[in-house]
Amino acid sequence: MRKIIINIVSVLTILLMVGCQEDDLKFGNLQAPTNLVIKAEVVGKSDADPNGDGSGLVKLVATANNVISYKYVFSDGTSANVPSGKMEKRFTKPGLNTYTVTVIATGTGGIETNTSIDVTVQSDFSDPEAVAFLTGGTSKKWYWSASEPGHLGVGQNDGDATKNYFPNYYSAGPFEKAASPASSCLYDNVLTFSLDGDVVKYQLDNGGSTFFNSSFSSIAGGSGPDDACLAYDASGTKIVSLSPSESVVMNNPDHLTQTRGTAINFSDGGFMGYYIGQSTYEIISITANRMVVRAVMGGNPALAWYHIFTTTKPTQAPPADYTKLVWFDEFNTDGAPDATKWNYDLGRGDSGWGNNEEQNYTNSATNVIVQGGNLKITAKKEASGGANYSSTRLKTDGKFKFTYGKVEIKAKLPTGVGTWPAIWMLGSNYATKPWPACGEIDIMEHVGKNQNVILSTLHYPGHSGGQGNTGSKTIPNVSTEFHVYKTVWSPASVTTFVDDVQIHSVPNDGSLPFNSDFFLILNVAMGGNLGGNIDPAFTQSSMEVDYIRVYQ
Repeated sequence: MRKIIINIVSVLTILLMVGCQEDDLKFGNLQAPTNLVIKAEVVGKSDADPNGDGSGLVKLVATANNVISYKYVFSDGTSANVPSGKMEKRFTKPGLNTYTVTVIATGTGGIETNTSIDVTVQSDFSDPEAVAFLTGGTSKKWYWSASEPGHLGVGQNDGDATKNYFPNYYSAGPFEKAASPASSCLYDNVLTFSLDGDVVKYQLDNGGSTFFNSSFSSIAGGSGPDDACLAYDASGTKIVSLSPSESVVMNNPDHLTQTRGTAINFSDGGFMGYYIGQSTYEIISITANRMVVRAVMGGNPALAWYHIFTTTKPTQAPPADYTKLVWFDEFNTDGAPDATKWNYDLGRGDSGWGNNEEQNYTNSATNVIVQGGNLKITAKKEASGGANYSSTRLKTDGKFKFTYGKVEIKAKLPTGVGTWPAIWMLGSNYATKPWPACGEIDIMEHVGKNQNVILSTLHYPGHSGGQGNTGSKTIPNVSTEFHVYKTVWSPASVTTFVDDVQIHSVPNDGSLPFNSDFFLILNVAMGGNLGGNIDPAFTQSSMEVDYIRVYQ
């Protein structure tokens, strides 16, 4: 009996020893970090500039014994996990400011030690206009501009100054990500920027699901080769700081027209809806209601992603329809266009109507005539008014104008490299609000050098000339068959179509010039900034219009 008891005690002793050994393996020796020290080097500090060069940059190094990892906590509300203890921090509040830098060092078993220092640094960078646009002075909500082509896109991030500032690899079409449950969550994002004193704060409401780039899906427990919507908690308030951009775009000779040069930095891993492992975004452009940003993909510096946001949430529901016919021309009476409905722009216009066009506009029957149920505007190679080409530009200015409605034009387009036909509208207040302040809606533009590609563009302040807000679509047989070109223009949006295929849509609001009377224009230009070089073999070609109908 005694032997049995001794054996039982021995077994229990061995089990206890094994248990203790397992605990030691699991937790290790519980040690707090010791000798924690922070060193701070203010970038650009000198006798002449004791608080730095104005960049706000400070190089920080934390060291300690028995340490596993470090976390920095800054008195500007930001923080960063830095396993190595080495980081560069940019303080962005303008002027000379003193910040408290706290480092939390973690040892085995999660035991922590912390220490703090104060750093005084000068920051000369500020962008108060960007802050005002982001926050509206108090709080503002932003949404993906889902109806706009290119609202999500990707391009190269290298030294090629001709291609590194726009999404030349891929641009999403209008509401493209809504077509699949795997990506539709992107459009649920609500990005709120608010101003609290002089601190910009940010919250992302993602509805509980985030659209992940496939390279980062494992963060939310996903797998597979494709981007996907995954359950992910993105809640919490982040601190936003603005800093000068340091992207490759800033090295471009024309960078002043290609980027604002301001970067948005989010604390604590904040991001702008699409997860690409990045918390810093370069502002390409920003107004009170539209923002374009660029971000280099985390872990893949060869790629830059582009996002477009708007303050008016786009809707994929059909645009407001208009059914009351208020104006039309069926072109059923042969001869000159109806003088009660149309008048002309004549001549060559200043600088070729501002676009270096090469035609002279006339009202000659050889350039414009109603015949066989169609209006025909013909561009011809001939000496005319000091130009080598003649054509016509018709307009309803002074005859008919309207605000909001649906316009349908059934037309067949000319052929020939150098031709540039257009069906468009111009704000009737152009005399008191010169272009682009009056606004321009290009329902259809086509250039012979790019056959079967239909363009639709809106021009307004900040988006004039080559910077127009544009969309395009390949439509077969535009010069051999009639197609219906349509715009639906409402207080909420301006949306254009070809044969009911959406070409482009731009959210409308009170800040844009698309809320007053416009009139119609039809013309065929030759050459110019968009038409380009004219084929020497070109002789003549016509745009034919079967009808124009305006509904309200």
